[in-house]
Amino acid sequence: MIAIGSDHGGINLKNIIKDFLDKKGLSYKDFGTYSAESCDYPDFAKAVCTSVVSGESEKGILVCGTGIGMSMAANKIKGIRAAHVTDTYSARMTKEHNDANVICLGERITGCDLALEIVNAYLEASFQGGRHEGRVKKVMAFEEE
Repeated sequence: MIAIGSDHGGINLKNIIKDFLDKKGLSYKDFGTYSAESCDYPDFAKAVCTSVVSGESEKGILVCGTGIGMSMAANKIKGIRAAHVTDTYSARMTKEHNDANVICLGERITGCDLALEIVNAYLEASFQGGRHEGRVKKVMAFEEE
């Protein structure tokens, strides 16, 4: 399952991504927001990331105006490797080399068509392990320092 969430600045793109996931037959859980009323992005980042860390969801997608705030908040949650992505190559590589378990997008900076290509590239990619595994372990060890 994919956890998905947004604040008010990302709700339109989040809904477009949900339609895309529906068409692909992929299961997801929407952690909000559900309206365009102003709200706080950290609340939705925490909800999505908690679902990922607990194992309820395999990966997460977060959307705000730029994707930056969501990325910053998500990476404060122990066990999360969130990447702010703006192109398909980065979306694929963040999974293949960094084993990112959350991607963050910006509705105000990324067009809808490109955003769907980014989501697709991320979802179709797989962690390559090997030399990358040791590097990811080093990054995750920072949480214990």
